[in-house]
Amino acid sequence: MSWTLTTLNVNGLRSAVRKGFTKWRPREKCDVLCMQELRMQTEQMEKDHLPPRGWDSVRMQAEKKGYSGVSSWSRLPVLESGTGIGLDWADNEGRTCWMVVDTPEMGPVRVVSVYIPSGSSGDLRQSMKDEFLEHMLSVTKTWLKSGIPTVICGDFNIAHKEIDIHNPKSNKKSSGFLPHEREWMDRLLAQGWVDVFRACNPELQVYSWWSNRGRARELDRGWRLDYQIATPDLAARAEKAWIRRDAGLSDHAPVSVRYA
Repeated sequence: MSWTLTTLNVNGLRSAVRKGFTKWRPREKCDVLCMQELRMQTEQMEKDHLPPRGWDSVRMQAEKKGYSGVSSWSRLPVLESGTGIGLDWADNEGRTCWMVVDTPEMGPVRVVSVYIPSGSSGDLRQSMKDEFLEHMLSVTKTWLKSGIPTVICGDFNIAHKEIDIHNPKSNKKSSGFLPHEREWMDRLLAQGWVDVFRACNPELQVYSWWSNRGRARELDRGWRLDYQIATPDLAARAEKAWIRRDAGLSDHAPVSVRYA
């Protein structure tokens, strides 16, 4: 029996709902949904911003209103859940939450929803992003050592390889494609993690984010910034991985993997 995990940066959950999120979600038929950049506080949430009846959820909001925020929804049983990665400023920005779900074949699987900071606004945010990345490497080592099959989902704000970006030559000095950021992805995978989409689609050039400038989406001039990075035992169970470019909910596209 298989189960499907989908991750999506919604670029504002209220905006995504206005664009058809509530109709899209059941059509996508995911069993677990990770979301980033909700940009909502608890008191702002209405029925369409909450998981369906019978689903469990975990959410971490930013202290700053209208900013960041992550969540995971699951129709599979949730055994435990939590928030944060132990980096104070990042936790205050609501960038990580996790749950352990009881999957049909493997039993407990840890699912992490993460929104890695962007460094595109300037040197200060780039340095904070770099701090987050270094801290996260210590956390990912701990998750690997725990022995629990784990998948880290979300917006990494990094295009790893040249195949993951439309114009690699002109973006070598752009945040999100800087050499040390791409090297960080190499270091993460060297720990033993697997980029599930790329493992399932070794040669496929497809993107998950497009700028709102210059008809980038229309011309498919995008970046692959959204990932499911899994422990080898879970990655080996991936039957199919896909990016639904036409979802139309956000400047990002949902990334889904079906695990057996």
